[in-house]
Formats: sequence, structure tokens, C-alpha cells
Amino acid sequence: MKKLINNPNNVLEDMLKGIVYAHKEHLRKIDGFDVLVRKNSPVEGKVALVSGGGSGHEPAHGGYIGEGMLDGAVCGSVFTSPTPDQVFEGIKAVDGGDGVLLIIKNYSGDIMNFEMAKDMADMEGIKVEAVVVNDDVAVEDSLYTAGRRGIAGTVFVHKIAGAKAEKGASLEEVKKTAEKVIKNVRSMGMALTSCIVPEAGKANFTLAEDEVEIGMGIHGEPGTHREKISTADEITEQLVNRILEDMPVAKNEEVAVMINGLSGTPLMELYIINKKVQEMLEERGIKSYKTFVGEFMTSLEMAGCSVTLLKLDEELKELLDAKADTPALKVF
Repeated sequence: MKKLINNPNNVLEDMLKGIVYAHKEHLRKIDGFDVLVRKNSPVEGKVALVSGGGSGHEPAHGGYIGEGMLDGAVCGSVFTSPTPDQVFEGIKAVDGGDGVLLIIKNYSGDIMNFEMAKDMADMEGIKVEAVVVNDDVAVEDSLYTAGRRGIAGTVFVHKIAGAKAEKGASLEEVKKTAEKVIKNVRSMGMALTSCIVPEAGKANFTLAEDEVEIGMGIHGEPGTHREKISTADEITEQLVNRILEDMPVAKNEEVAVMINGLSGTPLMELYIINKKVQEMLEERGIKSYKTFVGEFMTSLEMAGCSVTLLKLDEELKELLDAKADTPALKVF
């Protein structure tokens, strides 16, 4: 294993210190807890948004803290859900009196621990609601999931719900908007290589030199199948067709597109994937309103990508275009 780390057991602590040093204008860390919050938290007069999960997916989730997106990110160890007490501290730190919305990716550990923290907050009189993101169309009931997994489409939930909260909407209104995004967002990914969890020191699965895995999860969970590597266009067709089978988009409807690198894929290749996605949308008469290409939710050093489509209406377009100022996205 070759990684630029110190003690494998201190990866999370070292990373969080580095994030705070780099982004003091956006965020701060809660003493004694693996929780990052907006620098001026709690913000009075707005609903607060808290997300999080296992680390190793950077810039998710701390990279989305700031104006127009998250108020807090609770960071578990690599690929490990944060504990309920950590989530509870995050809720308390960001609550400005108008309530807190938890944005949870659909993994069993995350749901259990965030829901326990919600119950703890309820007992303290803090108004908390939660939504669960399940945008991955690849598989149902994976290794860590009852139902579909939550992957890169979660970033659209952060952005649009965050914009709604920034406008002064109520907790119920922000939750309703987040649920609208969840209903209209779908993703699917693939992997070219595995990744190495620092504490394990070895790859968490193996692929032959000429193999790819279609539908791979962001923690290395199995996808739909393995196959011999083919062209970028052929792989992209599989991903987009699966998405559109699950979420039909009519001619002249508009979508936002996200081409997400898992960390080990050059931008050149992500743009090649995007070329085919846009061609497929044009062929179907679907309008591409806005496109994002880059690394939004990664998987350590895994090579591969995911494609996300978000079906838009006028409200979602307005909120997608709203200002955001975060470490990962200065203006979304």
C-alpha cells in the first residue's frame, strides 16, 4: 500500500485538521467531535442542513458546507457511519431555532445512527426532520442497504434544499423540496479499479486488467455485473439507458447532468463520458439545462465514474442556479 498518510488510525483526525486549515473562511470543527460546521453556525432565521457519513468520499461532505448548502457535516471513519452522539452534536451545533433537516444516504448504518440522533434531539426539544437519498438505480438491497443506495445525486439534494433553506423557507418546506429532488434524481456508476481503505491496507475487491464492474457502489459494493472493458460510449450507454428506464424523461423536458469521477479517473475521460451523455439526451429530445463534470462524491482512489440525471421544473432550476459559497463549490 502506498498512500500519503501518517498513522492509518489517525487518517480522519489528520484530514479534518487539514480541511479546517484550508477553509477557515467557510467552516470550523466542533471540539472533541468529528463534526464540521458552517463558520457562523448557528445561523438564526434559517433551517439548518446536516449530512455526513463515512469519510473517503471527499469533497463530500465537508466540502459542501457554507452559504447555500450544508450547515454541518458529520464525519465517520473511512467508509464507516458516524456514531449517533457525533450526529447529535452536529444537530445541536447548527440549530438556530428553526429546525434541522438531516440528509441521509441510504445505507443501513447511516439511517440507524442518524435516526437515533434525531430521537436524541427530539428529547432536547430540537425540531428535526430527515430525508433519505436513494438515487442509485443499479441494485436493490446491496451489502449495506435495504433498498437502493444513495450516491452522487445526494449533492443535488444538498444544493437545492440548501438554497431553499437560505431563502428562509420553513423546515416542512425545505423537507418537501428535498423530497422532490430525491423523487426526480437517478444515478448509476461503474468501476475500473478497486480502492484501499487505509486501516485495511489492501484492495477491498479485485478486477482483472481487462474487467470493469457496472453498477459498483461507492464503498466497493458489487454492481450488476462484470464485463470486459469496452469503449467509453458503450459503457455510458449502459448507465444512461438504465437511468432512463427507471426515470423516464419526456421530449423537451429539462435535466441537470452530473458526471462524477470516483477520484482515479482523469477529467479527460469524464468529458468523454459527458460527450456521449449529451448526445444521448439530444437524440431523445431531452434538454440539458446545466452540466457538472468533476469529482463530487469519490471513493478514495477508485477509478471509475457515475452519471446522474436530475429532472427539473422551474422551482428546481431556480434553486439549482442560486448562489452557493462552499469549499468545493464556490458558485454551483
